[in-house]
Amino acid sequence: MTERRPTTARSPENATESARYTVTVRGLVLMCSIGIRAGERQRKQRVRVSVDLTAADPFPGEDRRRIINYEKIVAGIHEVASAGHIDLCEGFAERVCSVCFADPRVAQVRVWVEKLDVFPDAEGVGAILERVRSACAPPG
Repeated sequence: MTERRPTTARSPENATESARYTVTVRGLVLMCSIGIRAGERQRKQRVRVSVDLTAADPFPGEDRRRIINYEKIVAGIHEVASAGHIDLCEGFAERVCSVCFADPRVAQVRVWVEKLDVFPDAEGVGAILERVRSACAPPG
């Protein structure tokens, strides 16, 4: 006979304390100097950026001071786009990862960067990078 252990019901307060949360920015479209071809260096093109930021700590409820601020992330993405030419979508995504990890509350980042006007028969082409804070921490 198998022994059954009683299960404990989670109260809504305990569920909130242990729940991880993710902040998203979806489909941010901006103009950027990106690409390795000569024509791409001479004109800006449309780029779509999406970001998922998983918090290091459990969901803090309504405490706005402890929530990842997506307005700062969007502002940082705009800064990356306006900082000068970037050769690769992967390089753009890596810079966005750095912007995201500037917030110590971020444990994991997934960044999707797409150039939208490269092929007329494709919605977009680009790269996705996923980073975990421990993998990005400097050795030492």
